[in-house]
Amino acid sequence: MDVSRLIMVAVGGQGNLLASRVLGEAAVRCGVPVRMSEIHGMAQRGGVVESDLVFGDAQSTIISDGEADILLGFEPAEALRALKKCNKNTTVITNTSPLPPFTAAIGAGTYPEPETIKSLLAAKCAGLITLDAAALAREAGNVLAANMVLLGALTAADLLPLTSESIEDSIREITREPFVETNLKAIELGRQAASGSKAR
Repeated sequence: MDVSRLIMVAVGGQGNLLASRVLGEAAVRCGVPVRMSEIHGMAQRGGVVESDLVFGDAQSTIISDGEADILLGFEPAEALRALKKCNKNTTVITNTSPLPPFTAAIGAGTYPEPETIKSLLAAKCAGLITLDAAALAREAGNVLAANMVLLGALTAADLLPLTSESIEDSIREITREPFVETNLKAIELGRQAASGSKAR
């Protein structure tokens, strides 16, 4: 089985780890070997959270610089920070809604302009899909569902050996019952937005 390497980057509180669990469960449902590793770095303080998922017959969970097939950015500056993991064949899917760090909020640092982030990402990768996951999550009924919006965009890109049904069934299995319908709606909104986004 071909190997697909996915890196997801976020800041603490964006639901990266739940998204990883959903994809891992979906892989099991599809009979696809999957290996996962996570870096939590100060997640409770808004620090970076990175999940590496390797699908297929691979021996390691490590995704070295230049090896990612897909980069899923929950926060645009974090996607930019992870750009070294990409190569000319990588597809990048990123949220465009920023969560500037504390240093930028107090004027001790600067946050990159959105168009600058997009340009830098597009210059390094084969395809770039951008969407305002926070706005779509609000439309779905819960701003915390941005992670599900991004999973929907990932399914639309059809880059992993997983079915949409397996991901939706995993959401029903893993997420708490009061949030299931909102999460499924967020998945669909993300799928629609990514299908309408022009990948370069």
